[in-house]
Amino acid sequence: MKLHTFIAASTAAAALATSPFTMATDSYPEKPIEFIVPWGPGGGSDLLMRIVGQHLEEALGEAVPIINMPGASGTIGLREATRRDNDGYTITQIHEGLLIAHHSGVTDLNWDDFDVISMMTSINSVIAVNADTGWETLDDLLEDVTASPGEYRMGVTMGGIPHLWAVQFEEATGTEFGYVGYEGTGERLRALAGGHISVAIEDYSSTSSFVENGDMNILAVATTERIDELPGTPTLQELGYDLEFLVTRGLVAPKGTPEAILDTLESALATIAESESFRTQVANVGGTVRYMGRADYNDYLHDMNQAIEANAHLLD
Repeated sequence: MKLHTFIAASTAAAALATSPFTMATDSYPEKPIEFIVPWGPGGGSDLLMRIVGQHLEEALGEAVPIINMPGASGTIGLREATRRDNDGYTITQIHEGLLIAHHSGVTDLNWDDFDVISMMTSINSVIAVNADTGWETLDDLLEDVTASPGEYRMGVTMGGIPHLWAVQFEEATGTEFGYVGYEGTGERLRALAGGHISVAIEDYSSTSSFVENGDMNILAVATTERIDELPGTPTLQELGYDLEFLVTRGLVAPKGTPEAILDTLESALATIAESESFRTQVANVGGTVRYMGRADYNDYLHDMNQAIEANAHLLD
């Protein structure tokens, strides 16, 4: 075969081999993108990610159905996401709970088993108690719990973020609670409203309706500054406890998702994060828009992973 004929044939073969991939990424998306939320309905992840999904549908012109897959500190849904094709038609949500679950031995999965897309939100955490306890201030809680170590029950997700928060709260306040494990915010809040537990550290977006109904009281907020929704409620730091309980939520895709697809998703989410309607909706459920693109979010997760690894012994 002559050289020029060989080159032409090779070029044509290469074009045939790569053209389906190129067409797939250039025309992405062409069908619904399944959004696995690895927590149950009604919690902070579910509420906030439904807002993200709604805006992503509008930005991309394809449906983004939410699929709730709770269980095992959020890792059942995340495990399912790793089994999906890395073609851009599955995305999922992570937060710091995955890193904690990894370092506490709940799962071998970690943040770097996925391709990072964007961080989207953070939430305002609060100390919520069942209204029947009669506690109106944090001092009320501390007085009773200190007098009866282990008697009062705190709802957590064992091996998850609420578990770590509970341990840190106990260490800072010199208290001891009995832990009751629940899968996700929705379950814990129903248990708290029903009096099955006395206290939980939750996001305000999920507790607000229970507070309005008179089922719960908020004793303190776990942010660096007071929040607009509770201007009269002090922060833990104001009360003398150097604690901040932060959860950020971001989107990731199965490992090996094409760069062009990740770029498309990142670009859409960056635009969404600037949208006034998105910001208003997130604020209405007690969240805060906190956007990071792929590079910054990778750095954040890398650094947070190291910090959580250093404190994993607290969950023993």
